[in-house]
Amino acid sequence: MKEYVLLFRHQDGQAVVSPEQIQAWMQQTMDWIGTIAAQNKFVSGTGLPFADAKVVHHNKMVTNGPFGEIKETLGGFIIVKADSVEEAVEFAKGCPVLQGEGNTVEVRQIAKKDGVH
Repeated sequence: MKEYVLLFRHQDGQAVVSPEQIQAWMQQTMDWIGTIAAQNKFVSGTGLPFADAKVVHHNKMVTNGPFGEIKETLGGFIIVKADSVEEAVEFAKGCPVLQGEGNTVEVRQIAKKDGVH
């Protein structure tokens, strides 16, 4: 069985949402992760808060971020175990992040330590 990371990308960046919307989204996310965990295929994951975020550029300049002229932000990720990329994609299709227009879930296989997939 391989491991895949599901990366949550938000098109709207830091759109203003109500505390109630955040609470509902968190519950939906926990329920979604629970269905994956019930299959013994959830490995780990976390959200990536914007507070105190920094971006280090190629010239070593550091800026507050991710803000500005970006089109999307990375909001979090989970790692799942799956028999194939198709199975990992099926997990991704149920992600509540996809309720936001333009949002995506990127599915990437995690390379093994020996570099072999």
